[in-house]
Parts: sequence; C-alpha cells; structure tokens
Amino acid sequence: MELVFKALADPTRRELLDELFRRDGQPLNALVERFDMSRIGVAKHLRLLEEAALVVTKRRGREKLHYLNPVPIRLVHDRWVSKFTEGWTAGLVDLKEELEHTMEKVFEIYIRTTPERLWEAITDPNIRAKYNFGAGVRSDWTPGSSFTMSHPNGSDPLGEGENLEVEPPRKLVQSMRALWGPEVIAEGTSRVTWEIEPVGDSCRLTVTHDQLREGANDQLFGGWPMILSGLKTWLETGELLATPGSLMYLGDRPPEGSLQRSVARVTGCVGPQPPLARQASCGRSEP
Repeated sequence: MELVFKALADPTRRELLDELFRRDGQPLNALVERFDMSRIGVAKHLRLLEEAALVVTKRRGREKLHYLNPVPIRLVHDRWVSKFTEGWTAGLVDLKEELEHTMEKVFEIYIRTTPERLWEAITDPNIRAKYNFGAGVRSDWTPGSSFTMSHPNGSDPLGEGENLEVEPPRKLVQSMRALWGPEVIAEGTSRVTWEIEPVGDSCRLTVTHDQLREGANDQLFGGWPMILSGLKTWLETGELLATPGSLMYLGDRPPEGSLQRSVARVTGCVGPQPPLARQASCGRSEP
C-alpha cells in the first residue's frame, strides 16, 4: 500500500491517472502531448505508477499502451474508506463516462499464492462463488468446451461462453456472453483473458476484458475490481471480503426476478445501493 500512497501523493501522477480515466490505453507520446513536461519526466512518473500497480502496460506492435488499473484503489477503499461511510459504494468512481468509449479494460493484482492454487480458485465453481457475487462457473475446462455461470438462487444462467485457450495454470482465454438482463444480452460476445505469472512467493494476475463494443454497457466489466479484491482476500486469508456484491447475495433467496436486477447494479457499479437494513441481515459464510 505504501507504493500506492506514494504514487498518489504527486499531483502530476494524479493527473496522469485522470487522463487515463478519460481515455484508456494511451501510448507515451500521446500522454507527453498533454503535459508541460519532458518525455523523460512523464516516463518517470508512469514508471512509479506501474510500480504501484496503478497503471498496467501492454504492447501493441511497437507501441506500449498504458491502462488505468483501479484494483489497488479498490483495496484502499475496502480497507480504510468503506468502514467509515454510511452506505456501501458499488465502485471506486463512476467510470461510466470514460468506459463508454473503451474497447479494452486491463486489471492487475498481486496475490500471495501459487499458480496452481490460483488456477483452482478461478476454475472451481464452489471457490469461484465465494468471490464472484455468489455465482459459480462450470465447465470441463478443455479447449473449445463451453462454460456457464449461474447463481444457486436463480433459475436461469447469468452468462455463458467458450474456453478458447486453456493452459493450466498460466492462461485462460474465454468468449463471454452476459445473460442477466436485456441490456447486456444486446451487447453480444466479448472476451476475457486470465494470465498468471509467478513472482517470488506470489502471482501476478492480469485480467484483460476486450472485444467490447464501443460504448458497451459498463455492467459487463464494472465489477472486476470487487471480484479480484475478493479473490485476493480469500486466497491469502481464507476469509470472504465484504463487497456490495457479497452483501447482496449472502442473504435469503431474493424475490423472483431480483437476482438479475441486483447483478446489473453490482457489476455495473451503477444504480441504487443496497439498503443498510439489507446489508445488516446478510451473514458471512465460512470459506
């Protein structure tokens, strides 16, 4: 966390994050044009943001593109901010305006675990449900096989797709079609790539959600920071992380049709927050 606070302490680095918030996936040259600073100076600030995992980079041909990674800020929020707020917020910030023009989102997090255990947590439906808002994903996890995502309190699947590449315990590429509401069904199919890289006694997990329609509904990818934060907490502590999603689904069976509406609110980081009375009634199950 120290690297995150150090990175955010500088106003130029905060402005760089604001710029990536407005338009994600920018090369260094584009960012230099927006700042009264040398190329070396901007590159130095970006390097510090990368070290804090607030910025993730990916290469496209000869260009190195920079992406805002909100996961560390989500972790700061969960640890220090949310406990002092009256109601739970479903996201870090309102990403809607910026995400309407985004074709690709990249999320990165470091987890103290082994690649094998992390792979199991991604592919085992019972473990997946612990951090995935109660929804498990079932498949035989072979290349070309199908998968379905469902919640025990719902009769219809919440999502489906195909496992395009399966390389345990390092890489999983999936096509994904969300089914929890007419708005996301209309978006069609996107792609999710999970990449696991060992780093000492930890793993770097990078999730890339791409092939999104320009202006795609932010319900499709707004919940990733909560999902990855919950995954990290469960693998490192064996406990469930209280997020708006987990609070929403750990109570009794919801009324008919409310599950799909709740998914839209939680995963999209939009819509009304769960009432405090509802939060208080939701227990925390043991892992």
